[in-house]
Amino acid sequence: MSEKVSPQNNDNAAADAAANSAPAIQVGDTFELTIERMAHGGEGIGVAPDGRVVFVQGGFPGDVVSTQVSKAKKSFAHAVLKSVVSAGPHRTTSSCPAAELGAGCCDFAELAPTSEIGIKLDVLVDQLHRVAKTNDIPDIDTINLNPQRGWRTRVRLGVDEQGRAGTRKRGSNEIVHEVPCTQLVPGLVDGLVGADARRFTPGAEVIAVLDSDGKRHVVETSKAPRGRRVEKVTTVIEGSGDVNQEADGHRFHFPATAFWQAHVDAPDTYSTVIREFLKDCPQTVGREPLGWDLYGGVGVFVPAIARSLGSPQKPARVISVDYSPAATALNQSDLEQYEVDVVSDRVEKVAAQLPGPTAVVMDPPRTGAGKDVVSTVASVSPQRVVHVGCDPATFSRDIGYWNEHGFRMQRLTLVNAFPGTHHFEVIALLEPGVAEQEYSENEEASAQ
Repeated sequence: MSEKVSPQNNDNAAADAAANSAPAIQVGDTFELTIERMAHGGEGIGVAPDGRVVFVQGGFPGDVVSTQVSKAKKSFAHAVLKSVVSAGPHRTTSSCPAAELGAGCCDFAELAPTSEIGIKLDVLVDQLHRVAKTNDIPDIDTINLNPQRGWRTRVRLGVDEQGRAGTRKRGSNEIVHEVPCTQLVPGLVDGLVGADARRFTPGAEVIAVLDSDGKRHVVETSKAPRGRRVEKVTTVIEGSGDVNQEADGHRFHFPATAFWQAHVDAPDTYSTVIREFLKDCPQTVGREPLGWDLYGGVGVFVPAIARSLGSPQKPARVISVDYSPAATALNQSDLEQYEVDVVSDRVEKVAAQLPGPTAVVMDPPRTGAGKDVVSTVASVSPQRVVHVGCDPATFSRDIGYWNEHGFRMQRLTLVNAFPGTHHFEVIALLEPGVAEQEYSENEEASAQ
C-alpha cells in the first residue's frame, strides 16, 4: 500500500535528510539560523544544520541570526548571538543602555513591548504542558503593568574593586557602572551609578529604595551568596534604612533589605486579583473563617485575605508565615485592625502545625513551594488556594503537585510585572476536585 505524502511531509523529509547528512556541530562552529520560538529563561530557539535544537540568548522569533556554538550536547546546543542578519517582526531598538553594555538586567530590551506579553503567555502554556503535564488550562487573563520603563522602586547593585556600583553583567561578577538600567524609577540611583557617582566598599552590595513617601534609602550589605538574600545592613548611607510603603489602602514599615514587590504597581494589582479569586469563597463546615498567608513577607496580602473570607465589619483571622527577620521584625500598625498571627519561621517547618484554613494564599520564592509544602496544604483541605509564582517552570512543577492531590486550576492570570525582561508573575486559583488517577480516567473516558 502506498502512503500519500503531503507537500509539508516532503519538506520535513527533505529537512530530516539534510540534517542527517550534515556534519555534527561542535563548540566554536558558526552558522546562521532562524529563531522559531522562545524558551523559558529568555533564550530564542532555532535548529542547527545537523538538526539539533539551539538556544540563543538575545534571539527573538523571526530573527535570522549568525551564531557561534558555546556548548554542544547530544540533543541540543547553546550558541552566542554574533549578529542579527535579518530582524524579525518583534525586534526593536534597545530600551536600556546598561543592557547594551552587557548588563544582565533587561534581556528583552530589544523586544517590542507590544510583543512581550504574548511571548510570555506562550512560554507559560509550554511550561504547563511540559512540566505540569496538563492540558487542563483555563483561559489565561493577562495584565500589563505600567509604566513599562522606570517601574522598579528598589535595586540591589554590585560594587567592583574600585568601589563603583552598577549592574552585574550576565553570568559574571563584572559590573556595568557607566550607566544605570532603565527599569529604575527616576532618581533611584542618582549619584550612585555613573561617571560622577560616589564610591562604596569594594565587594559589597548597595541596596537603594525609593519608598511611597518619595524618600530614598541607601544601605550597604555584604555580598549575598548565589541564590540567597542578605538582610543584615552593614552601613546606612542615606535615609533611615527603614522604608514606608503603601499598598491596598494600608501602610507598611520595614527595613530596606526586606522583600517588597519591585514594580511600583504590583502590590495593588496582586491584592486586587487575590480579592477577586477569594470572592464568595465557600466556608468550611465547623470552622471559623481562617486564611493562611504563606511566604507572607510584611503582610501586604493580609487585608485582602481577611476581608475576602470575612467581612469589612468582621474580617477573618489570618495566620501569616515568613522566615525573613527583616519582614517580620517590625510591628505593622495598619494591620492591628485585623486578627493576625505572625509566625516567623519557614513554611515547610510549621505549616503542618497550623489550624486548618478556609483558604490559602501562597507566594513562594523563585524556587517554588515544592512537593512537601503542597502536600501539607492539600492535606488540610482548604476550599481555595491562590498560588502566586514568579518562575513559570517551578510554578508549573507545583501545579503538577496540586493536580496529584486533586486540586485544579479554575482561574489563571499572567501579570507582566517585569517589563523588558523575560520574567513575569502568575497567579492561579485552585480548588479541590478529583484525585489525579480518577481525573485521568475521567478524561480518558470522556475522550472515547
